[in-house]
Amino acid sequence: MIDRDFLKEIFFHTSRSGGPGGQNVNKVSSKAELRFHVESSELLSDYEKELLKEKAANKINSEGYLQIVCQTERSQLFNKQQCIRNFYQLLEKSFAKKKARKPTKPSFSAINKRIDSKKKEASKKVSRSNNNVDPDR
Repeated sequence: MIDRDFLKEIFFHTSRSGGPGGQNVNKVSSKAELRFHVESSELLSDYEKELLKEKAANKINSEGYLQIVCQTERSQLFNKQQCIRNFYQLLEKSFAKKKARKPTKPSFSAINKRIDSKKKEASKKVSRSNNNVDPDR
């Protein structure tokens, strides 16, 4: 996935960030917001676009832009790099094929435990019943 150069199709928007930085927070735009338009991408196939829309639906806005926001670092450059890393991780996670579950047979001991517990419950309920007592006496 990383063999394609998505940097040509990525746009950044910066703004003032909350968090650490002291008085510098009020002066410097260190928060980075990565924007990637999924539909107009030339690097993704139609199938990959649909997968990305499905898996990252909560990160895509109404205009069709995938948005990733980073404001953990004090530096705008570091926040941009973090956004790019998160973007590539999201792509890899979205395009990864999910392994099919192989059904397994329950172990012999698990089967025996289940049968024993059923027998105990049944014997408890039989002992509670009043079938042996005649109501007419």
